[in-house]
Amino acid sequence: MKVSEKLDLLKKKREEVKKMGGEARVAKQHEKGKLSARERIDLLFDEGSFRELDMFVEHRCVNFGFETTEIPADGVITGHGLVNGRTVFAYSQDFTSRGGSLGEMHAAKICKIMDLAVSAGAPIVGLNDSGGARVEEGVDALKGYGEVFMRNSRASGVIPQISAIMGPCAGGAVYSPAMTDFVYMVKKQSHMFITSPYVIKTVTGEETTFEELGGAMAHNAKSGNAHFACDTDEETIEAIRDILSYLPNNNLEETPQIPMGDDPERVCEELDTIIPDDPKTPYDMKAVIESVLDQGEFYEVHEYYAENAIIGFGRLDNRSVGIIANQPLIQAGCLDIDASDKISRFVRTCDAFNIPMVTFVDVPGYLPGVQQELGGIIRHGAKLLWSYAEATVPKFTVVTRKDYGGAYLAMCSKPLGADMVFAWPTAEIAVMGAKGAVEVISTYKKEISAADDKQAKTDEKIKEYENAFNVPYLAAQRGYIDDVILPSETRARLIDALKAMHTKAEVLPAKKHGNIPL
Repeated sequence: MKVSEKLDLLKKKREEVKKMGGEARVAKQHEKGKLSARERIDLLFDEGSFRELDMFVEHRCVNFGFETTEIPADGVITGHGLVNGRTVFAYSQDFTSRGGSLGEMHAAKICKIMDLAVSAGAPIVGLNDSGGARVEEGVDALKGYGEVFMRNSRASGVIPQISAIMGPCAGGAVYSPAMTDFVYMVKKQSHMFITSPYVIKTVTGEETTFEELGGAMAHNAKSGNAHFACDTDEETIEAIRDILSYLPNNNLEETPQIPMGDDPERVCEELDTIIPDDPKTPYDMKAVIESVLDQGEFYEVHEYYAENAIIGFGRLDNRSVGIIANQPLIQAGCLDIDASDKISRFVRTCDAFNIPMVTFVDVPGYLPGVQQELGGIIRHGAKLLWSYAEATVPKFTVVTRKDYGGAYLAMCSKPLGADMVFAWPTAEIAVMGAKGAVEVISTYKKEISAADDKQAKTDEKIKEYENAFNVPYLAAQRGYIDDVILPSETRARLIDALKAMHTKAEVLPAKKHGNIPL
């Protein structure tokens, strides 16, 4: 064979593989509102930068007539390229090629690209669209999943791992995304579950739909298994490109600085009037967050789950920061089981990737109730304490209003390792609210009991307690608050604190790992 013929053969083989499952199947994918696996890859990476690996890998299965079955690229596209000029590795499952089913070599391709990502110290993105394990390959397919899971675990906290569910994801396939840092889903298009509605009906008699059981909003709002719900493939991929800009390449690097064009000394005048005079009246903590961050840009994570807590990314003076906050608009900002889990995981993510944290606090306590207690609020709440205490990145706290009891400690207090804690003049830092305190303190109880007008005396003592204890100055006298600041000064003070603590170095005692109360 001549050299020219060999070159032509390579070009022909490339073209055949790039056809994926063929025009008809690709068209069917488009009819469902879905992009093809290669179209998704093209959108994810900077134009012309993607380099495919293992294009010609083939399966080795000879069961059930598979020896004559061709699956282009064995149903998954793998490679590397640039996202916003930075190296990223990725794989994209091709549903048009045997349903994107995972077999031995399909898994081997994913494992290879994960290994390369870890070696290079670069993020990995998985675009999942698969019917699950390739049944014809039996235990070889299961082995493949296991090897992927092992790598998810080993890479965790070393490189950012991002998963997008862009079609079906069932059975063992769901565990790899669940082990990654962030999970995206496409509304009305992607589904994720261990057992399908059909199996559930057969086994338990329960009737449900694919959307109710495993749809994007089911996992974003109820189970908490997914962090983001997007309307389209295009929106999902753009969102992934955005979140990568807030993350470092790996755990040994810092996040990229992105010029935002916002004055670090900017005064947030609107914050001086955001706290209502009535302490029972809620306000939107997101307005506080957006006022402080560069250009008001806030990339919220887990927007629909445990909405009494807020987490996400932003920038202060062009540097990435992780934002954690209570939301007074929802359950008065109380901490509960789901909010504790939501914040804890995010704190550990920020700490793993050297992202400083800012915590905005307005919390009246842990949510009371039999369901919460029997559901394990003690254990789940302990995760929050654990995560903040364990984190060694710069940690800053701003107390805007209520900050009571155990929740005061849990929301990155000074005793739990906060580097700098600022309080607004409206802050109420105490063991409990004034009404509860008056009902507990024995001297108050005696005075109220002896009074002719018990209600008037109760109101008097509540006011007395509020003036004495529900203020930031007692905590400031003890050094638990580093400074009481005007709300309008918050942005400038946080930026100065971030600059001062940028070189923070803290080493924890040597150990294999702690035993977090999971």
